[in-house]
Amino acid sequence: MWGYLSLLPAFLAFWATAGIWTVFSLAVANKAVNLTEGFPYISRCGNSPPQSCIFSQVLNLGAALAAWTCILRYHQLRDWGVGKWPNQLILWTGLLCALGTSIVGNFQENNQRATHLTGAFLAFFVGIFYFWLQLLVFWRVKSLPQPGAPWIGPLRLVLCSLCTILMVAMVVLYTWSLRSASAACEWVVAMLLFILFGLFAVDFSSLDGCTLCLQPGPGSLSPRRPPPSP
Repeated sequence: MWGYLSLLPAFLAFWATAGIWTVFSLAVANKAVNLTEGFPYISRCGNSPPQSCIFSQVLNLGAALAAWTCILRYHQLRDWGVGKWPNQLILWTGLLCALGTSIVGNFQENNQRATHLTGAFLAFFVGIFYFWLQLLVFWRVKSLPQPGAPWIGPLRLVLCSLCTILMVAMVVLYTWSLRSASAACEWVVAMLLFILFGLFAVDFSSLDGCTLCLQPGPGSLSPRRPPPSP
């Protein structure tokens, strides 16, 4: 039986997909983008209000959900026996991906192009690196549990490979001034990343819940005990 934590990555994938396509629809309806001139990049659809406000909110909440998903995944891999340093590397790449997503939403390309592109690099390139690290850990540590159907692992490999190929194609097509084709690659890459995050619902299906535990550091004051009752 699937636990409620499986809803977190599933909702993340649904929220992000529905959100950016809503922004695209508003941009087309408001004539902020002209499809007769070419297919727009995701960021161009969210450049001007009112869709820029929705764009920021969608990506901010998506970044928060992604960060929480990465933290849960970190603790799950730790409980499965993954080493501290590889697990922390995986965690920090995931958090950087979430940070980049928030930067993309809050710093529009028209206003802060350099900052926006930095966020896009973190969201896309560091994001796919996060999922490659996940695959590498499962390939090296054969004893790790494999929740879900046997085809989940190969599916992740196919999705990561497609993402990598399309990101390279996106950059190459941009340098060749084929902006519509490059933008189409960007949209597909975004959808694939959302699917990869959504697939964590399978891994979280074995979790019944999570708890917060505070551990006092060395030399910290012990909690004051209440006086004994007379």
